[in-house]
Amino acid sequence: DVIVSPRNFERTGETPDQKPGLSWTSKYASVGTNGAGLPLIVDGLNETGLSVGLFYFDQSAQYEPYDAADPSKTIAPWQLGSYILDNFASVDEVKAALPDLNVAPVVFKQFNIVLPVHYVVTEASGKSIVIEYVGGELSVHDDPLGVITNNPPFEWHMTNLKNYVNLNYDNVAPKKFGDVTITGFGQGTGLLGIPGDFTSPSRFVRASIFKNGVAQGQSSNDAIFEAFHILNNFDIPKGAVREQSSDGQDTPDYTQWTSANDLDRKRFYFRTYDNSDIRFVDLMKQDLDAAEIKTITMGGYETAEEVGN
Repeated sequence: DVIVSPRNFERTGETPDQKPGLSWTSKYASVGTNGAGLPLIVDGLNETGLSVGLFYFDQSAQYEPYDAADPSKTIAPWQLGSYILDNFASVDEVKAALPDLNVAPVVFKQFNIVLPVHYVVTEASGKSIVIEYVGGELSVHDDPLGVITNNPPFEWHMTNLKNYVNLNYDNVAPKKFGDVTITGFGQGTGLLGIPGDFTSPSRFVRASIFKNGVAQGQSSNDAIFEAFHILNNFDIPKGAVREQSSDGQDTPDYTQWTSANDLDRKRFYFRTYDNSDIRFVDLMKQDLDAAEIKTITMGGYETAEEVGN
């Protein structure tokens, strides 16, 4: 679902030993998707134009040690996104607050694992950071490209881009081999060799190239729709990527939803696997001082519109 979380909403952090953790009351209202029916945002923005996204970080995530004698600064990994949206208006504010926070290895009961995630935070100016917990320590990286995918850690992805310095947005000019002139087959020869698979490193490379090469529109709507065109390249059809579970069953991975944040107009845009129509929630038209969280379903199926009759 999409949820609208109001101002003055009280939350308590979860801890590994079920003691009450950090308690806070939201300063800002926010909107975005939740997960597993929880009143927490996985992917969204707040009323100041700050956005956050949680991304799966399997194999690399290792959270900070938990101090059972002082749980008052502790929250669970899946709570950090809402904590940031509830409390901060800029990337610099987030950076300053993170060292005083204990993000501990709390078991996510719905999956029965310590949920491995890392985070991207972006403000309306375009400044962006990636937050990771690796080896039990906090790492905060400036993200000048504005791109994040999944494992490995962010610095590895940035180094891996060095393998693709040959790629270019412009088509390659014809080349001569002796007396023979060789031309490319058509458009896109400058990007020949760009990785096209669904792995996280390949997606990082493609996202970096596409995001920083697209035409800049004249309006917020232009930018939003351009973002969805970029994200078309990462839409996984159900069944194209599978993993076999311990009982021998194939479990398909697929793109359940795709979203974009308008940090100027404070709008959260989304589409789902079953409905590719782009819908949005305008946060500033919601009751930001409501007593409870508002839930808006993302459900429903797309229909084809007949034309020409």
